[in-house]
Amino acid sequence: QVQLVESGGGSVQAGGSLRLSCAASGDTDSRYCMAWFRQAPGKEREGIATIDFDSRTTYDDSVKGRFTISQDSAKRTLYLQMDSLKPEDTAMYYCAADWTGGGTCYPLSAGDFFHYWGQGTQVTVSS
Repeated sequence: QVQLVESGGGSVQAGGSLRLSCAASGDTDSRYCMAWFRQAPGKEREGIATIDFDSRTTYDDSVKGRFTISQDSAKRTLYLQMDSLKPEDTAMYYCAADWTGGGTCYPLSAGDFFHYWGQGTQVTVSS
């Protein structure tokens, strides 16, 4: 079992930055695929970034070049650095995890494969 707790959301003006954190606890095995998803009101959940055990990353085109996913294995924390924020980035952001035994992460579209989810943190970007 893994527990995930996000923090770092808030309100920011367009062009600003935020850093989200996701603290993991529970299972000490670090061979997980970790990911960030977001869901805006009235829209479907979308995967925006993943990072695997070897820190290989993938990004959705909508955030590529603006967002950076990273992890600190010693602190068991996942991060999402968000720069050049746009109003369309406004959403509830969730971190997710699933054990892969050190294998590659799932595609960004495979949200249903993730067993563990945080409670979410709200990001609001004003124009």
